[in-house]
Order: sequence, then structure tokens, then C-alpha cells
Amino acid sequence: MDTLSYKTLSATPATIEKKWVVIDAEGQVLGRLCSIVAKILRGKNKPDFTPNLDCGDNVIVINADKVIMTNDKMNKREYLRYTGYPGGQRAFTPADLMEKSYKKTVHAGKHPLFIKVVKGMLPKTKLGAAQLRNLYVYNSAEHPFGDQNPTLLDINKIK
Repeated sequence: MDTLSYKTLSATPATIEKKWVVIDAEGQVLGRLCSIVAKILRGKNKPDFTPNLDCGDNVIVINADKVIMTNDKMNKREYLRYTGYPGGQRAFTPADLMEKSYKKTVHAGKHPLFIKVVKGMLPKTKLGAAQLRNLYVYNSAEHPFGDQNPTLLDINKIK
């Protein structure tokens, strides 16, 4: 076999095949779960991964309220943001974001804690923002994407 005849294949927008994946977060550690979700959103689990195209899958995370954090990070870890005004530094914990996810003002499928964690694992570009829009997180086991025929993915078997 002539090894010099192999060509590197890059995905094109016409050849990208996006699937829908459901991940159950019950009993999973937040950071480890989100790193797998970020990998799937980028498409790094596919053989035709192309870094400059959105070739990842659409991910639905269910049972997000049953995710765990080791030790007491849910209450002691602090995330910071800055409003842009003097004295405008705000601190919040993962427990605050988890509590915020139950409010009616938060859009369905946009869990603040998961968005915060996964956003940090994606590229800080327009492509990363587009990939983050393919993430849907729900606190319960129900989701409105049954028409898409999503496949249930066992993340305990993924490396």
C-alpha cells in the first residue's frame, strides 16, 4: 500500500453531519462532564474534525440539578465578573447559579452554571459562540427535542 497517496480530508459545510445527543448528568462531576460536553460540541470526537468549522453535535444535558462538585466547591468556589463601573466587581458561587436556573427569567435550556463552565472550555471566537448555542441544559429529565430523535450517550464509556 502506498502511504504517500493518503490525503488529509477536511470537512466542508456540505459534508458535516450534525447529530443530537442526550447526556444524563445525574451523579456526574461538573468539570469532567463539561469537558466531555465541550469536546462533543466542538466535534473533536469525530474523525473528520475541522477546527475552523462547526462540525460538533447538538448536546442536550438532562438532570442538571443532580450534578455534583467535589468537596464543598458548590458553596466555596467563587466566580467573578465585572460590570465595568467602579466598585462593580460581583462574586457568585455555583450554588447561586444553580438557584438562578430555576427562575422564570432564565431561558429554557440555558442553565447559567453549565453555560459558564462550558463557555470557558470553548474557543473565545464567533465559532465558539456558535458552538455554545448547540448546548441545551435542563434540570429535569424532560426536554422538548423528542422530534430530533436524540441518542442517549453514556459518558462513563467516553475517554
